[in-house]
Amino acid sequence: MTQSTIHVTSEDVDVHAPASTYYTTGSNAGKSIRRLKTLTDSKRLNEQPARKRRASHDDKSKAQRFLIDVKETQRILVEQEDTDGDFQITVNDLGPKTFSVGTADSGGYRRIEIRGTYMLSNLLQELALADDYGRKHIVLDEARLNENPVDRLSRMIRHNFWDGLTRRIDAEGLEIISADPKNRSANHTPRIYVPHGEDQVFKYYTKVAATRTHLKLEVEMLPEKITPLYVKSINDRPGILALAMEKVTINGQETLQGVPFVVPGGRFNEMYGWDSYFEALGLLVDDRVDLAKGMVDNFVYEIKHYGKILNANRSYYLSRSQPPFLTDMALKVYERLPPTKESKVWLERAFQAAIKEYHTVWMAEPRLDPKTMLSRFHPEGLGIPPETEASHFDHILEPYAKKAGLSLEAYMSAYNDGSLKEPKLDEYFLHDRAVRESGHDTTYRYEKRCANLATIDLNSLLYKYETDIADTVEQIFNGKLTDEDRRPQVASEWRKRAAERKERIDRYLWNKEAGLYFDYDTVTKKQSTYETVTAYWAMWAKCASQEQADTMTLRLHKFEALGGLVSGTEESRGITSLDRPNRQWDFPFGWAPHQIMTWRAFQNYDKVEVARRLAYRWLYTITKSFVDFNGVVPEKYDVVSMTHKVQVEYGNVGTDFKYVPREGFGWMNASYQLGLDLVNTQMRRALGTCTHPDLFFEQALKRQQLFDTIQRRKSLEASARTITQNGQITAAITRIEAESSGPGNPVFDFTSHPFNHQ
Repeated sequence: MTQSTIHVTSEDVDVHAPASTYYTTGSNAGKSIRRLKTLTDSKRLNEQPARKRRASHDDKSKAQRFLIDVKETQRILVEQEDTDGDFQITVNDLGPKTFSVGTADSGGYRRIEIRGTYMLSNLLQELALADDYGRKHIVLDEARLNENPVDRLSRMIRHNFWDGLTRRIDAEGLEIISADPKNRSANHTPRIYVPHGEDQVFKYYTKVAATRTHLKLEVEMLPEKITPLYVKSINDRPGILALAMEKVTINGQETLQGVPFVVPGGRFNEMYGWDSYFEALGLLVDDRVDLAKGMVDNFVYEIKHYGKILNANRSYYLSRSQPPFLTDMALKVYERLPPTKESKVWLERAFQAAIKEYHTVWMAEPRLDPKTMLSRFHPEGLGIPPETEASHFDHILEPYAKKAGLSLEAYMSAYNDGSLKEPKLDEYFLHDRAVRESGHDTTYRYEKRCANLATIDLNSLLYKYETDIADTVEQIFNGKLTDEDRRPQVASEWRKRAAERKERIDRYLWNKEAGLYFDYDTVTKKQSTYETVTAYWAMWAKCASQEQADTMTLRLHKFEALGGLVSGTEESRGITSLDRPNRQWDFPFGWAPHQIMTWRAFQNYDKVEVARRLAYRWLYTITKSFVDFNGVVPEKYDVVSMTHKVQVEYGNVGTDFKYVPREGFGWMNASYQLGLDLVNTQMRRALGTCTHPDLFFEQALKRQQLFDTIQRRKSLEASARTITQNGQITAAITRIEAESSGPGNPVFDFTSHPFNHQ
């Protein structure tokens, strides 16, 4: 075999630099590798004249660099290792989990074996990233393949995922955001709706439609008054809703540009209500202050022009809001802005919008219950929610269609156009829309009653609005904040509102015997019995007394699973069957917003160690999936069995990608960065070696005489495994072991071992 002639620059580049730097500078600048004799024959690529295994017992003093033909290596690697054909290398693939690559210092002649799921999947990812930057051949540092997974994921979130999720609604951004995977109408023409009176914005988009004819963009202006009837009337021609724009100068010409924002990912290709709050928290950890600020600006725009923070900015969401977080979101951003007059004016606008939202959305009927004076998720709307999968409501509608002697399609059409009336369906869809407004779609907690419930989560958020506004009026504006109609805001009045809400929360939602908060049904006038982890939102809002917080801490075992917090208890969810299937916001599923809110809840009451323990469990679940499944960062997890492979009504967003993840999932990304900001150094090191939570906390559990919780979790794991995967989970699991290499600098051995979940 003839050795290639190589010239590789000696310029130093950070081996853990973002792909945009690593694959465009130094040895990978494109001109640094010259006269490379490309080996395209797979047989020759796999010749092993000096083959050597790279393993944990090798001398690590010399950092290896590999000379790689990008396309050909990718082809052979996938052919050999991706045995299930999903363009990923995971623990479920049955390949040999060993792959030979040539070293750079030998011109590719001497070969070393890369072994194990994690390193091979990282190789696959790096090849895809190099291809993005047009590299045909690269010099790849081994350190990018065996990188500490915590550092690698955090870096990918910071430098790749946020950018992959960022959108703007303007001439450039419409190319991406016009696509709506949820649109199941016959009309897929790209369309943008502009608020009434926004003439300059309307003119801008009309010009875009005329100059970018390939978009086939339609531009429509909304009426001054947006009614449920109007919203229903445009469901057959859905479109994106315009958001905030700013004036910029490009090539000497003044024009408009969309204010950027982050989308959740996958099929959710628009700006969502409560997702955006958690995404903003993650952005702030990663110093993306301007992007987080832009998301607040877009919320202010929505309240001004659409009357509320929208479920999301698509036309079919015009009547629906989502859990309100604007005051805390604005304050978190303000804390990171320079202390200037402009920053204070910006905060004033945000709080004026929040005050308007508070009064006109949450403290107005139908969302306000006039008896308890507590608030509910109770959106207006007519017909069948159009953004769901085509067959989502078939089981509900079929009995009515059969009774009317109509086909399902004919019945749906008649019901939607109003020619056929059915009060029972009206009530069903009222509650269904309310569930979607709550963000918790779907759960047996809300089944067929959501619009009737004064929930602990919503009223905790509004208590936080009231105390935030009081504190901000007093501490930042020195008592001189006005609303948008120039009415003075008085801190004492807002504190009175907060005190009254706390009294109502304690009267209607607190259950002293159970030691938890529960939702209250304003129609049956009874407290719900569903145990929800959102009870801890009262602690996040500092609405709970110290005694209540201490009592709730003793109830944490109801929700604390092996891999994080479950949404609700198994007992509350009840039995599942073919006729009563899983709901994704019930046991055994865990979600990023619940984790983040509960961490802060315990921090607020000086229970930091509890918060860190919960954070470790969640971060472990994310890290383990990242290591075992080609870098996946999904929408949600089964936190009892600790898997992202769930069988539930909407599947799992963020898992469908080729070669390398490019987005993660918005609030999951945020939870990882926030969690790392919370845990201590010892925990971060343990996460880097995927140390099992029960092993990490074993001694602490024994000291606290809580070791029986481990046994309880094993029982719950068996239950959840049966539910989510029918007990059929057999896979090779990557084990990561730390060797003695000095404090804070573990050596990683990424090797695959068969592991049967029993």
